[in-house]
Amino acid sequence: MNIKNLKVSFELVLRQCVFIILNIYAIRKLFGGQFYRNGELPADVAKITLGEVDSFTIAWVFMGYSFWYVLFIGITQLIGAWFLLWSKTKLIGVMILIPIMLNIIMFDLIFLGVYSALAISIITFLMLIMIILFNKEKIINIYQELITFLPKSEVLLKEKILTVGITIMTLLLTFSFCYLIERLTWVT
Repeated sequence: MNIKNLKVSFELVLRQCVFIILNIYAIRKLFGGQFYRNGELPADVAKITLGEVDSFTIAWVFMGYSFWYVLFIGITQLIGAWFLLWSKTKLIGVMILIPIMLNIIMFDLIFLGVYSALAISIITFLMLIMIILFNKEKIINIYQELITFLPKSEVLLKEKILTVGITIMTLLLTFSFCYLIERLTWVT
């Protein structure tokens, strides 16, 4: 086996490992095996007062509070993981999963104190980084395409002032609308 084939094979192994790991975690989320679900708190957790709660418990209750949030996290992990299976979509999968894994690592560091969970998160993240490194030429080409701009066209001062004015008006309308919603929905 030559070096190129070894590289392709090792990248595929990494992609498959991340796929399996994230599918396990995503499926656990979707079927209630991860987080304390709203209305389904274990009896010992339900008895803890807010002043006595540890970071793990409060994090697990918070993350499981919204069914839709858990659904979003689980489905996003599944989508990213499944994209890893095909060469044409693997980099999209990596780009979806990198921020998810960084968030999980920070969450594990700050709240959980469960070092096995932190270890699997870091290992999975490093596998994604290695996939990026194996595809650095493609990543460099994508980056070059993103930062290549067309020649600058001449914009008149009047157009610049108009653009700034419209931007300020749009921001004022946006913040006013949000403030109105806050005032109308504020619970006292």
